[in-house]
Amino acid sequence: MSITIFPTVEKCTSEGREKATLVTDFDGTLLRDSSSFAYFALVAFDVGGVLRLLFLLLASPLMGILYYFISESVGIQVLIFVTFVGMKVSDIESAARAVLPKFYSEDLHPESWRVFSSCGKRCVLTATPRIMVEPFLKDYLGTDIVLGTEIETYKGRATGFVKSPGVLVGKNKADTLTSTFGDTQPDIGLGDRDTDIPFVTLCKEGYFVPSNPKVKAVSTKKLPKPIIFHDGRLIKKPTPLISLLIILWIPFGFFLSCLRACAGLLPTPLQYYASWAMGVRLIIKGNPPPRIKKSKDQSGVLFVCCHKTLCDAVLLSTVLGRPIPTVTYSLSRFSEIIAPIKTIRLTRERGSDASIIKQLLKEDDLAIFPEGTTCREPFLLRFSSLFAELTNEIVPVAMVNKMSMFHGTTARGWKWMDIFFFLMNPRPTYEITFFNKLPYEYTCKSGKSSHEVANYVQKVIAETLSYECTIFTRKDKYIALAGNDGTVMKKS
Repeated sequence: MSITIFPTVEKCTSEGREKATLVTDFDGTLLRDSSSFAYFALVAFDVGGVLRLLFLLLASPLMGILYYFISESVGIQVLIFVTFVGMKVSDIESAARAVLPKFYSEDLHPESWRVFSSCGKRCVLTATPRIMVEPFLKDYLGTDIVLGTEIETYKGRATGFVKSPGVLVGKNKADTLTSTFGDTQPDIGLGDRDTDIPFVTLCKEGYFVPSNPKVKAVSTKKLPKPIIFHDGRLIKKPTPLISLLIILWIPFGFFLSCLRACAGLLPTPLQYYASWAMGVRLIIKGNPPPRIKKSKDQSGVLFVCCHKTLCDAVLLSTVLGRPIPTVTYSLSRFSEIIAPIKTIRLTRERGSDASIIKQLLKEDDLAIFPEGTTCREPFLLRFSSLFAELTNEIVPVAMVNKMSMFHGTTARGWKWMDIFFFLMNPRPTYEITFFNKLPYEYTCKSGKSSHEVANYVQKVIAETLSYECTIFTRKDKYIALAGNDGTVMKKS
């Protein structure tokens, strides 16, 4: 018997399904890609590093042989073992919450999603470990029930084995569905392979999702909840080929990143040319303000920038041709030591911080990042209004970075490695846009409140970058990625 005995999912109507119960497989059904290798590779690299990714890649031929020629269940068991063995369960949960949703959301099958989103009660039944998929399915897609393979643990670590009844494939899927729903028969079942037949036949209507990797994924804008915060180092989904390229590139890329970082030790006027010679591209838009001699009572220029990576302040100095001190709330001791510009820690006490910034502006120009943290998605986090109270010499700066292999920032990993990961990209690029100095009528001196000034600066930067503004703060980001808040929604 073949799964093709069922009609294709395109023939399933989505009208009048508000009270219907749907049960669907995950990989190859709700997702376009039938292979889950890339998602396991994301966990392997994010939690275990490049060596774990290497082991997973070396084991992939064996997993493929077992999966296609011996037993689907055994192939998946080997995949789970190589990826998870010895990992802290808390680290797996963290990766599932902060790393995987971004990639899962970009791989939703349009026809399966059409049916899925139209049903009143939704259940996902998958061979993938529940610990990997549940945060995405419940927090972002509104799934009611997630039934996946359960992993064995010992003293807070994964053993690499799975709990009874084993990997949810074939009869195990059907038995799990029966034990969950009892005598209640689900209305719709969606599957994509022959081993899905046992559970699909338990539903009133069964549909087949044909393999079509070229079908256009659902736009992330159509999802019930946007993904604003995500973490992890990898930019592209690590298929076996991409994983191989990453593994081969890292030794050379790290050496190259160290050379690029040394460019920051050169005299500031030479940094631009040294960076360009080593493949770092800096695109300057607008008119960077020249350095001017100021009187004793005159304030220096305050550059108010959106925040992308720890390189922001360094590259701002590079394009201006002079070192620009910067204030920061947090910086690793190692990053502080190697920073080629002066960095000043703030205390998070508003009065004390205001005094520090005022004194610094009397001495020279200064850079500040009022978002307080980085954000990868096209959103700007809420700007602190502190800067608006301290000076009228404000120049907004919009920053955009382009990377092809590694993200240059992390919330959960080693922060001191951020600058190296950014510079490990083959051709890292920064686009820096300088706005004109804030007009008098948009400063506190004209009677505007500090919040009005901060909101105005945030708005002009967001409009230039085609970003959306949110009221999320640095604290919201770290709460979300730490898993203490499972209902992070856009508040704009």
